[in-house]
Amino acid sequence: ILKFIGELESILANEQLLRQVIVDELKEVRKNFGDERKTVIVDAGIELKIEDLIPDEEVAITVTKAGYIKRTPVSAYSTQGRGGKGRFGAKAKNEDFIDHLFTASTHSFLMIFSDDGQVFKIKVHEIPEADTAARGKALVNLISIPSERKLVEVLAVKDFTDEVYVTMVTKKGIVKKTSLSLYQNIRANGINAINIDDDDELLSVFETDGTKQIFIATHDGMAIRFDESDARPLGRVARGVRGIKLRKGDYVVSACAVSKEETENMLSVSEQGFGKQTKVGTYRLQNRGGVGVINMKATKKTGKVVAVFPVDPDSEVIIITQQAKLIRLEADKIRKTGRSAQGVTLIRMNDGDMVTSASLLDVSEDEEIIGEER
Repeated sequence: ILKFIGELESILANEQLLRQVIVDELKEVRKNFGDERKTVIVDAGIELKIEDLIPDEEVAITVTKAGYIKRTPVSAYSTQGRGGKGRFGAKAKNEDFIDHLFTASTHSFLMIFSDDGQVFKIKVHEIPEADTAARGKALVNLISIPSERKLVEVLAVKDFTDEVYVTMVTKKGIVKKTSLSLYQNIRANGINAINIDDDDELLSVFETDGTKQIFIATHDGMAIRFDESDARPLGRVARGVRGIKLRKGDYVVSACAVSKEETENMLSVSEQGFGKQTKVGTYRLQNRGGVGVINMKATKKTGKVVAVFPVDPDSEVIIITQQAKLIRLEADKIRKTGRSAQGVTLIRMNDGDMVTSASLLDVSEDEEIIGEER
């Protein structure tokens, strides 16, 4: 051992000898392991999307009637018991109020439809986050929607699948159903969701799955219910087919999807503040394109129909008049009657005033999250 130690010390003491030992050992390594490399090293660029850096979590999306939008962590909305005082939601301004409230994933998209038949797309995580009391940001500052256009509907979509349809109804009674997958590639400045005549406008947009029924109600108090299958799927640039045959001067005020089980109650509201609930099953199922049946008896006393939509016993309804009068009602307090009834007074009108809109209030007094991603 002492002899070996002496040899190593002599190598370390002689730089030239040390170099020679290194060369000899490297030659030995090359002789024993000098075959071609077994692994291949390539320069693979990493494709990193912004979504990879954003947690996939549920957030609450609120959109006001005037077109302001925000996202809020679901945790900011605490569930309260019945009779609680709740908290203030978005601050009202010029009679603005929350028109849409639903939850969506931060990795989802929002499809935003305007009255001229255009559809825009924005990622949920691109919507500014705000607290429950904030109004949000104007949509015109987030997407290329002209300020003079009206917001019709907002749909939350995670997967653009063939099994889901976007169903649209216009003021003139045209119905168009198109596969959701055809709207996957939407440009920043929007695309045509439906070709609309110059004297028409998009009125309602909703999702269907091929098994629903379509309900359309008119200003003169008529309504039609037909199977969704009566409206075959059309391409994205198509105009659509006739859903209801309108009498002269009449136009569509509401449209929605209802179930074949006929479980819904349809709430009808008139210009002079009258309203009623009617079982959807009392509207005879017809073929698409018919004149429909009487939905509400429109008289000089009641005025014509402003809105018709399905309600549940725990639904809340908001009614707004031309003179900015506003009332909030519980649906289960509104009388259930037959189709041809004129209904009961929901809101008393001043002289010269009339109801301009009525809709479901998508947020409860307790600010519970009741919507869900589509």
